[in-house]
Amino acid sequence: MRTAEVERRTRETQVRVRVNLDGRGEAKLATGLPFFEHMLEQVARHGALDLEVEAGGDLHVDAHHTVEDVGITFGQALARALGDKAGIARFGHAYVPLDEALSRAVIDFSGRPGLFWNVKFTRALVGDFDVDLVREFFQGFVNHAQATLHVDNLRGENAHHQCETVFKAFARALRMAAAPDPRTGHSVPSTKGVL
Repeated sequence: MRTAEVERRTRETQVRVRVNLDGRGEAKLATGLPFFEHMLEQVARHGALDLEVEAGGDLHVDAHHTVEDVGITFGQALARALGDKAGIARFGHAYVPLDEALSRAVIDFSGRPGLFWNVKFTRALVGDFDVDLVREFFQGFVNHAQATLHVDNLRGENAHHQCETVFKAFARALRMAAAPDPRTGHSVPSTKGVL
């Protein structure tokens, strides 16, 4: 089983993430941020991975530190679960629609962190959740998963729909990239021999 558990403790947050890349899409989430949990549930379900997140943070300030640190810790757990990345597909991509919204995500577990973000939300808040924090989540993720991620919202009028298509496309791309590739056996998918 490709599993990992990581804890991160700072003066601002306490985060625990457990991931099973060969799970059944189940999520156990406790962050104090209902909309964020709704998005993380998309990652588990559409990424076909089991995800547990417990986060306590300085929500009396705002949600920034909690969302960012969940991204960091999730990235660390995913990297640990992937190990040396031998035998995985490495690359993944997905387009996901939700009514009028359409987003694309492309990921490479390259060992080089990079986020290339082209998402312009139509409003600043979904409920009381600041959608600027979505980018912070993904920035934390790529920095610590050592992945390159391109995210494009190609169209959308409803910010909830835009956000949900971003998370679902990411989940589907992640699922494809982390999947075992039987044609490569146990080799690392790089001409360098290491990722």
